[in-house]
Amino acid sequence: MTLDKKEYEKILPEVKPLINKVVQKNMADAMLFSAGTDTAIIAYEAVKYKPDIPCLTLAFKHGSPKDTKYVTEMVAFLKLQQETHVFDKDEVLEFFPKVVKALKKFDPMEIRNSLPVYIGLTLLKPKGIKTVFTGDGLDELFGYPWQFHLTQEEFAKKQEEMWAEMGFSSIPMAESLGMSIKAPYLDPLFMEWAQKLPIKVKINLGEDGTRFSKWILRKAYEDVLPKDVVWRPKAPLEQGTGTEVLRTYFNDMITDTEFAEKKKQILEADDVEIQDKEQLLYYEQYRKIFGKPKDMFPKFEGAIQCPKCKSYLKTKIQFCKICGAYPI
Repeated sequence: MTLDKKEYEKILPEVKPLINKVVQKNMADAMLFSAGTDTAIIAYEAVKYKPDIPCLTLAFKHGSPKDTKYVTEMVAFLKLQQETHVFDKDEVLEFFPKVVKALKKFDPMEIRNSLPVYIGLTLLKPKGIKTVFTGDGLDELFGYPWQFHLTQEEFAKKQEEMWAEMGFSSIPMAESLGMSIKAPYLDPLFMEWAQKLPIKVKINLGEDGTRFSKWILRKAYEDVLPKDVVWRPKAPLEQGTGTEVLRTYFNDMITDTEFAEKKKQILEADDVEIQDKEQLLYYEQYRKIFGKPKDMFPKFEGAIQCPKCKSYLKTKIQFCKICGAYPI
């Protein structure tokens, strides 16, 4: 999309004061810090009021976390009181049942993304931390890379549908631990402003010709934060922490023959179609706690049924929030 300088120069002065305001208004005791655009900006504003705010970064020992380089740079730049917790397979096996229980779902991507957050919260809680910053909401408000190919009209429609259904796993997980999440980008003041922004200042080209989401925020902070941090590509939480390897990491826990047999049994008994061994791990825990998905999420007016797990839900984005099936 072509962007005239005059179009964004009118908006640019609004960015920093607004984010500063919502960060100050939603001040937390600590932060889960990935050094993505979202948390880097929050950290920049938060240290103005709480220079010693504890920042915790999570990394999976057996993965290739992409956050590490940027975290190191931002810690030095802002002089953050930060530590990195490297968690291993044993911690994943210990905590994934609690994540499944807190979220009431067995969507592999959701569990994979949520595990580092849950582990981080359990580490912060014994230190007396009650409230924790996250960057939740910024991607939903400004768009994901997988939406870059859409026309402006299609993008606007997808955004409205997403805003109507967006939810964040950090919130119920924190609640399950007696804690709460502070998400400045979900403050009504910021959300209202972001939802009214022209699409071309949300998604546009960087200096190298690469298309970026959160464009106007990156532009606003590029003069006060390291450019390679501000303009770093989007890395989903599973890539940033290295948990993306969980897709296949547990394949050796069950043979192909056992998986095929269990998959068949679950389909016959529960009418649930299991996609892979990782999902089987999560589903077996879900089943112990909640029973069959179609009983947990029965039919109601206006609902559609997921063809994979048979849960009933209302969605315009064609995504099953229980098992992760798409499209439904």
